[in-house]
Amino acid sequence: MPIKLVILDMAGTTVLDQHEVEYCFKQAAIKNQLNASDERILSLQGYAKLLVFRMLWEEQLGAGHPLIEEKAQQSYLDFTEILEHHYESNPIHPTDGCLDLFDYLHKEGIVIALTTGFYRKVANIILAKLGWGQSLNGNYMNLQNKSGIHISITPDEVGGKGRPAPDMIEYAMKLAGIQDKSQVINIGDTPVDLLFGKNAGVRLALGVCNGTHTREQLSQHPHDGLIDKIVDLIEIIEDVKK
Repeated sequence: MPIKLVILDMAGTTVLDQHEVEYCFKQAAIKNQLNASDERILSLQGYAKLLVFRMLWEEQLGAGHPLIEEKAQQSYLDFTEILEHHYESNPIHPTDGCLDLFDYLHKEGIVIALTTGFYRKVANIILAKLGWGQSLNGNYMNLQNKSGIHISITPDEVGGKGRPAPDMIEYAMKLAGIQDKSQVINIGDTPVDLLFGKNAGVRLALGVCNGTHTREQLSQHPHDGLIDKIVDLIEIIEDVKK
């Protein structure tokens, strides 16, 4: 069964990430006196950030504490301001080999969908800077695109259900008109990306090892393959065609 849809993460997978997101998150945590180690923040990369703040505040204050939601909301608000300023003020680049992969997928007639733990405003800032979002319609899709991407999905479009819930993958399939999960590959650079693909039951849930997590870190989680860089996906798709 040929691959018809490739779903890719943004930061760290298709968008170069030099740990800026963790840095912005850490600054918001410090501002709100939330104690979270760099390792703990990294381990939660890929999850919707408000959920992460809730999790960390619960760890610090204890389950059921009455201030968890208030503190999570304030921390998240500070994080969004810091993150938006960062992406608006700094250059944004695709990851190594990403554009070559896009060219291949277009030639093969394979739909390209980007998912993310970011909320829509930040996703749009990134897409605009990379030139990937200009031709998308009000549903953040354009299946006729000959370059860039065809679909962009954030948790905002699926009722806030971010990774590892499979909703964004299922929504991408719906938009692309694809019903068979054996025709879908999901790839990302974090453990939650792998769980995301596994929960959705797609053909392959793959990890890329030059993003925010190393091969050693990703290998500890269920997956269908790990690749050194995103362009290595071409060889995998070619093998599937045989």
